[in-house]
Order: sequence, then C-alpha cells, then structure tokens
Amino acid sequence: MLSNRLRWTSPTLGRVSIVMADLVLVLVLCFNGVNPRDQWQWEDIGYRTGYVAAAQLPLIVLLSGKRNIIGWLTGTSYERLNWLHRWVSRILFLTVTIHMGFWFVSWARYDYIKVKLSTDPITQRGFAAWCIFLWTVLSSLVPARRWNYEFFVVQHIAAAAGLLAAIYLHLPDEVKVWIWLPIGLVLFDRAIRAIATLYINISVLSRSPKRFGHIAPTATFQPLSGSTTRITIENPPISWTPGQHVFLTCHKLAPMQAHPFTIASVPDDGKMEFFVKSRSGSTARFLHHAEKSLSLPASAPDLHQRHTQSVLLEGPYGRIRPLRQFDSVFLIAGSSGATFTVPLMRDIVSCWSKHAHKDKFPRKCPAFPPQGAATRYIRFIWVIRFRAQCDWFLLQLANVAREVRQLKATGWPIELDMSIYVTCDEVLGLDRSAQGQQKNVKPKFNESEAVSSTQSWTQDTKKKIREAPSSDSISSIFQSPAAAVGGCAPGGTCCYRSTIADEKKALEPDPQRCCKCGFDNVEFIAEGQLSTSFSGQSTDASSASSRSAEEVDTFCLSDIALLSGRPQPQRLIREMLEQALGESAVVVCGPRGLVNEVRRNVVGLSDERAVHKGTGAQGIYLHTESHEY
Repeated sequence: MLSNRLRWTSPTLGRVSIVMADLVLVLVLCFNGVNPRDQWQWEDIGYRTGYVAAAQLPLIVLLSGKRNIIGWLTGTSYERLNWLHRWVSRILFLTVTIHMGFWFVSWARYDYIKVKLSTDPITQRGFAAWCIFLWTVLSSLVPARRWNYEFFVVQHIAAAAGLLAAIYLHLPDEVKVWIWLPIGLVLFDRAIRAIATLYINISVLSRSPKRFGHIAPTATFQPLSGSTTRITIENPPISWTPGQHVFLTCHKLAPMQAHPFTIASVPDDGKMEFFVKSRSGSTARFLHHAEKSLSLPASAPDLHQRHTQSVLLEGPYGRIRPLRQFDSVFLIAGSSGATFTVPLMRDIVSCWSKHAHKDKFPRKCPAFPPQGAATRYIRFIWVIRFRAQCDWFLLQLANVAREVRQLKATGWPIELDMSIYVTCDEVLGLDRSAQGQQKNVKPKFNESEAVSSTQSWTQDTKKKIREAPSSDSISSIFQSPAAAVGGCAPGGTCCYRSTIADEKKALEPDPQRCCKCGFDNVEFIAEGQLSTSFSGQSTDASSASSRSAEEVDTFCLSDIALLSGRPQPQRLIREMLEQALGESAVVVCGPRGLVNEVRRNVVGLSDERAVHKGTGAQGIYLHTESHEY
C-alpha cells in the first residue's frame, strides 16, 4: 500500500515545457545584467528578485480562480489549470528563497543576520512570509491533499490570506500595487461566483416554473452498492453539456462544504444525477443519510422530507472538445469514471437519432453518418470491480444499444461496441459491510466447493432477487461465491484478475474455467432480471425502479459484452485506429493508473503509426480525467 501511495509518474512533455519556460523567464529577469559572484551586487540582486517575486502574485491568483480570464482565453476549465497554479507557486517560492538568500549572504559577511531578524521589522515580516509560503508549498503536495482534502482547503485559504498580509507589510509602498491586484482578482472571482450561485439557486430567479416554492433545489439521496450514493435533482435550475461537473453543497448534512461531482445524466433526462463514492467527510455523511432514510418505515409522516434535502449548486464547470467531430471515439472508464464517459456516449448517440429522423434518405456511404455528428464508430469500455456496479447505468446502456440498433436497421452506417470488464477483485469489490464482517476472516480455498457454488450461482441469485425484501441491498445479492470463499484460484485469489487479450475468445464458453463470475452473469443480464434501483425507498422510488426494470430491453442487452478480467487498452485502441476513416478521439476517466496506462498507449500508438509524419495516419485526440486530487 505504501508503494502505491508514493508512486511517481513522469509528467507530460507539454507540461514540462510550460514550467521550464516560466522558470527560465523568471531566472532571466532575476539575473540578467548582474554578476551573482560579485559580492557588491548581492543586495541589488536581492532587491530585483523581491520585485520579480511580487510581480508573480497576480498570475498565481488568476490560475487559482474558478472563473478566470486565462481559462476564458484559452478555452480551458479551472481544474486543468490547477497543476500550473501549483508549479507557478513553486517557482515563486524559489524566487523568494533566492531573494532571501542573497540578503542573508550579504549580511553574513558582517555576522548581521541574527541582528536583522531580531531588530528589523521589515526583515521579520519577510521571514514570516517565507515561513508561511514554505508551509503552503509543503501542505499542497499530493500526500497532504489526499490525507484530508477538507482540512487542506481551509488551511490553504487561511495560509494564502496570511501570506498576502505578511507580504503587504514587508513591501515598500511603491510596489504594494502587486498585492492589491491579487486581492482584487480574488474578490472579483468570489463576487462573480456568488452572484451566479444565487441566480441559479433562488427559485424566484429560476427559469424552471416547477421550482417555485423552493428556496433552493431539492435532492434525493439513494444508497447503491459499493459504498456509493446516487444524488438526484429533479428539474435542475441550470443546463450543462456532457462531461461537466458542478460543486454541490448540502449544508444540513455537510455545512460549509462544496465538493465537485461529475454530472452523470444528460439535459434531455430532465434531471441531474450524481454517483458519489463514499470516502470520508461529507461523502460519508451523504451515504449515511441515504442508508438511514432507506430504513424508515413507509408510514413515517415526514418520509418525503427525510428523503429530500435542499442543496446548492455552483457551475457547471469543465470543458472537452466536441467528440462529434471525430470519426471514431474510444471511451474507457474505471469504476465511477463512467459518470464522465456515459453522458459523452449518450450525447453522440442522441445527436445521431435527432438528425437521422430529420433526414428522409439515409446515406449508406460509411464516410457519411447522420448529419450533426461526424462520428461513425464508438467503442465504450467500462472497468468495474464487482458486478453490482452494472446496475448504475444498465438502463442508459440498454437505451443506447436500442437506439443504435434502430438506426442501423434503417440503413445508417454507424457502429457501437460496448464492453464491461469485471475485475473480480474480492478485496476491493466488497462493500463496507462485507469488509467489516470479513476483515478478520482468513480465506479458505476449496476447488470443488468453488466450482459447484459457481455453477449454481445464477439460479440462486435469481431466486434471491424474487424473494428479496424491499430493504435488502442489491450488493449483498450480487456478491459472487468466489469472493465469499476468497477466490477459486490457489491461494484464495480470483483467476479472472488477468488481462484479457482477445474479447471474442474470452466470451466463448470454456469448460476449463474455474471461476465463471463474469460469463454466468451474461446469462443473468440477458434475461433482464437486473433491477436498476433500490426498492422500498419511497413510493416514487419504488415505482421508478419497477418502471426501469420493465423498460430494459433484454434484446438490446445482448449487445453489451460482459467479461471477467482486465482490459488491454493498447490492443483495443489499435483495433479502433485500424478501422478509422478520419481523426479519432480517446477519452479516459478513472484511477491514476488507468489514465497513465492509456496515455502511454496512445503516445506509443501515435509513434508506431507515425501520425502527422507523412504516412497518412490520422490524428489522435486524447482527453484524460483522473479521480485523484
């Protein structure tokens, strides 16, 4: 575990180039025309580096704002500028350290450092600013941010305010404008965000007539398998594009905290959905509230009030190149990363459907898909740790498969391949309750028991679904026997944690399989027995669940390949590129390991195919999103 937390990956060439360019510019401004070896110029260098350091403060504040002119001019959202904010701050810290270092070596000639620190107020304030800055840089490193993100945000804002105050007291009056500029930028950013937040959340100002009577939007919290909470907002007050996220605040459950969550639905749904993984802090409180509401009796007088909570929304944020302009699109997600890729896929398919219905004469040339989207082929990959997660997007995936099947039946030359990989990780795939119960249980391996239990698992699961009470968790039903006994391979591990090199071969029945946790599930899903929601939450929730189960097209579910194992992104991306007739897009969202692997694969395939090097190979656009802070 320690090695995983301390792992380091090399940054991209683009980021290194930008950081090095900034570093070279700052060093040139600091040392151009002076000789650092001349002791009589040390104080001059100290003055110059101080002024250069002060002039960098507005840039740092600009890069930290949610709504800033740099993002507007570059067409980039704030979260994709955050890394640059950190590195520019580190370069500023280097500049400040050089500034302090030249003054110290100049004073050291006369043994004057201690006297200056004890008697000179300007030196004391400057040294205090340096100490605060040192703390800010160290506390902004990845381990500190992962340890407790809420604490990091609070102390980071407090440290930044203290740093600006100390620098203001340290600088002479003629250069204090470099302090007022960042302060003005912060106030401007906060004012714009506050006005926008009030506008979209106050019902009087809302464009949705159904929201009158509510001061703020109301949301329902629903527990799902894998320690996940589904948050649903009906009639959302804002519009968005697929792939965007908002900051959600629920002061009753998590006061004074706003967290970014990717919007898992599309505007045509008429609702805004989020799938929130429970970790600690506010996300854990969301799940606790959802589980507590689920346990309430249906006759409770305040049942509706318990299910719904007032929330505040800020956003939406996030930008991605329109994927409709690419001939082929490859979407791969890990776990909850599907909240980013599923709306993108649905948006392309929806565009196909809307424009196909307008055209009376479908064109059968494969180079001409329906108007409005140049995309001809979509490859969708979803990697999950346990089968119950299929329930999150089963209805959406089935609807997408049905739309594509209908378009193909009318002659449109479009293709969509969807695959779900179940890694069968018996440790990471357990729910919190299962983890607590099995924490001190040593796995036992019995091959005959594992094989027999696997063979009867499908029928047993169907029976449990039919007989399950309304308050049962779906995750307890979907726990495979292989996970319950610790895996069917020697040592108690799962034999399907290996990488799948050939999907077609993996989908074929194999009598040698000792763990059929994925293959048997194909039969189970194909019969349409999988519910898409928890039952018994409320009258509306249970009816919605039953409607969802009835609306699932079991015929279209056969278009979704369910495999047990891990995908091989390089092979899958190569297959897409080989059939592409134009430029392709690769979008990945998930854990850092998956993102880095896909990035390396895309770079390797681009070099292998000599893209834009005279070979005629079409370009590859890569967009990455990571779960980590």
